[in-house]
Amino acid sequence: MHFRHGNRAADGPPPDARSLAATAAALAARLGAPTGSDRPGGDRPEDDRPGEDRPGGDRPDSDPDLLRDLLAAVPVGVAVLDEHLRWSYLNPAFAAVTGLRRADLLGRAAGTTPFAGALAVLRRVLADGHDREHVTGGPEAPGSPVPPGLRVRYRPLRHTGRTTGVIVVLLDDPDPAREQLRELQQARARLALLDAAAERIGSTLDIGTTCAELAAFAVPGLADLATVDVLPPEAEPTRPGRAGGQRLHRAASRAVPELDAALAELARPGETVRHREGSAAARSLATGVAVLAEPGPADACPPGAASLLVLPLAARGRLVGLLTLGRTAATPAFTPDEAALFGDLAAHAATGIDNARRYTRSQGIALELQRALLSEPGSPHQNLALASRYLPSGSSSVVGGDWYETVRLPFGRTLLVMGDVMGHGVEAAVDMSHYRSALRDIAATDLPPHRILRQLDHVISADDTARPATCLLVLADPGRGRWTLSSAGHLPPALITPDRPTELLRVPTGPPLGTGLGGYEQSTHPLGPGQTLLLYTDGLVERRHEDIDASLARLAALRLPATGDLDDLLDAVLHSLAPPPAPAAEDDIALLAARPRAR
Repeated sequence: MHFRHGNRAADGPPPDARSLAATAAALAARLGAPTGSDRPGGDRPEDDRPGEDRPGGDRPDSDPDLLRDLLAAVPVGVAVLDEHLRWSYLNPAFAAVTGLRRADLLGRAAGTTPFAGALAVLRRVLADGHDREHVTGGPEAPGSPVPPGLRVRYRPLRHTGRTTGVIVVLLDDPDPAREQLRELQQARARLALLDAAAERIGSTLDIGTTCAELAAFAVPGLADLATVDVLPPEAEPTRPGRAGGQRLHRAASRAVPELDAALAELARPGETVRHREGSAAARSLATGVAVLAEPGPADACPPGAASLLVLPLAARGRLVGLLTLGRTAATPAFTPDEAALFGDLAAHAATGIDNARRYTRSQGIALELQRALLSEPGSPHQNLALASRYLPSGSSSVVGGDWYETVRLPFGRTLLVMGDVMGHGVEAAVDMSHYRSALRDIAATDLPPHRILRQLDHVISADDTARPATCLLVLADPGRGRWTLSSAGHLPPALITPDRPTELLRVPTGPPLGTGLGGYEQSTHPLGPGQTLLLYTDGLVERRHEDIDASLARLAALRLPATGDLDDLLDAVLHSLAPPPAPAAEDDIALLAARPRAR
């Protein structure tokens, strides 16, 4: 073999060397006992340096820089332990084949590293000065696992007639069959991790809950410390690598009991976080990639943390936050393989967090819109008392298309309206606004209820994007003592009369609005003194896997207060059919109660 160093050519191995491994071992021996600073031979006295037999020390292998470059270029893994069996040097090939980092070995005793299984062999080499071989068998001690099947030769390092260390040479690559088995085991571990994460992370569409689930999944199974920082709700996600200096919101944190006290000194969930320039978190934000590092002065982490892994949380090409994992000195440092594995976990969790962000944003907009639209119903005539109530669904959505309205008409009449647009979210709330506006315009023409429905159906069906809706109209005419009712696929109202059972009024039912089919009819019922008419949406009575007739029978069987305040009546209805704190209804509930006033 011939090596070049700058413009100088270096002689090949000594005549008695017969392999590349032997060459590498000989070069390491010429360097003498290396140091943790990666300047092997730098501490040797000048009179002990090789090459003194030639004036000026002009032998190529008398130059320490040349020898270091040679070892770095040799494709054979070489490392050196000192006489106390502490790792003091390893070349790039050694790190590449074993999968270990310099920080995993340099300065550490062999017994605390993945080579702990060879500790007895190393001690015998120091004791008798004879070469020995050892075959690695996998993770034998704390630290990153060494690939199984590596043949390792341990050769004594002699200096001034005594053994001052051990040269470690990797004789060949891992056994291919065992390497394939190792890769298969890694793939299984990855799938098992992601499968477990899918079950435990993202069980709801709440950002705080999703982040807390991520932190709980990471500690103590993957790390001793975990913090989850996300973009503030009002911030727009950015592309990874373009979020340097971004202000974040601490969403969750968790630590093993040993770090609980130190964790309390950091930002707590709900507080704002801005990571300092130069910290691992800031570098991850600036680059958009995982950062594996030892904690530095700029990192906001407990004093007991010895290894940090910061993973960007990116979904759909946008950064939504950061996951920071930490380990103490009692736990093996993070490895590049773990960084890749946990990166898959972070990607899965980021999707859940992004879904929660989108849901929260959508529902926030829809809720504000509906609050603006679904205000108190219009003012009825003085001869009619009203009370209304709206309860969002307790499970599937915050906002739906339920709505109610009252329109004041001439001659002491009031039109009562109860509607339910199909679906939930912003679209349903927008369609509800269209229905409400159109109904007000049509009702102002003072048409009978069934003709109002006919006109409203014609207007809505002309819009291909509008969602169908059910609707119930009741024209209250206390002066003439009658209710006039017409329905577009809506449930019948309940009539509550003193000293009588609750009655569900029979109403001719036509198709939902927006179908363009028409065919609406109306009916009239006597309006007696003290009667209360209750209009409602299907969320009040409908139950999954239950026939609608059974649901309506439950309402009719209620003994409701026919006198007293109307708000008390609505409370009684909700308490009976949707008991707190977890309503059985799985849809929004809207209620409107009307009672004629005595003259």
